[in-house]
Amino acid sequence: MYSFPIDYIEPVFRPPSEAKSLILPVTNGCSWNKCTFCEMYTQPQKKFRARKPEQIRADIDKAARALGGVKRVFLADGDAMVLPTRRLLEILTDLKSAFPGLERVSSYCLPRNLAKKTVQELKQLREAGLQMLYVGMESGDDEVLRRVNKGETWESTRSALLKIREAGLTSSVMVLNGLGGEVLSRQHAVNTATLCNEAQPDYLSTLVVSFPQGEERFREGFGNDFVPLSQQGLFEEIRVFLEHLELENTVFRSDHASNYLVLKGILGRDKRQMLEQIRLAITSPGAVPLRAEWMRGL
Repeated sequence: MYSFPIDYIEPVFRPPSEAKSLILPVTNGCSWNKCTFCEMYTQPQKKFRARKPEQIRADIDKAARALGGVKRVFLADGDAMVLPTRRLLEILTDLKSAFPGLERVSSYCLPRNLAKKTVQELKQLREAGLQMLYVGMESGDDEVLRRVNKGETWESTRSALLKIREAGLTSSVMVLNGLGGEVLSRQHAVNTATLCNEAQPDYLSTLVVSFPQGEERFREGFGNDFVPLSQQGLFEEIRVFLEHLELENTVFRSDHASNYLVLKGILGRDKRQMLEQIRLAITSPGAVPLRAEWMRGL
């Protein structure tokens, strides 16, 4: 009976674009794990720890024997970049040795972890094979970030993204539509757009905030004034967000399963076209296709 070469501690998460990548766990869980909107690593078995070098090396060797020519690798779990640069370089060297045809290595990245790394260190990692970092911006508004206990600020995220850019790495930024509820919707949209304009990420995606396990944990931190956005409220917020974006060449995607309205394009080339789609979704229900409620999810 076939057995996959890596024994994962479930659940395992990865970005949608890493569907064909080998998922290599180098840490378990998330080193912060205090964001009230995130349920990814809240289970007891996902308590944060860095995996031992010999464990990682053994997984790489088993994967090389079982899978052969791996082209892409995603370093799991929530923030592999918390590891010291020396350890990451060792992992990248082992990957390159095991998979000669390796084309891309990527990882989630908390901005706070890049505060501890220099641009030169990031350049070393790029030269060793790291290519893309997925950054959960969530919001560019400091009040929203504080209320959801993100542990980041507008400036800490900006600094991290500028480091990524200066080092020649590719950045993929994720924003949560609806994270500020009704009361903070506009400032969430405007300030997040301003932060994106400063950072000029290579990729930008939006997801709709959702709570499969209930809103209680989130509401305890956010405050009593949290009112979830309606479908129309979500459309209005993303309209304000797009209107304030001034991006030069960013691949934009709002096609995650949590989104009602699918948007795809290059910003700023396709900004006007996407704003028209949003306008129709707001003013002329039925004029543009929307994802049915039963089809939405994480």
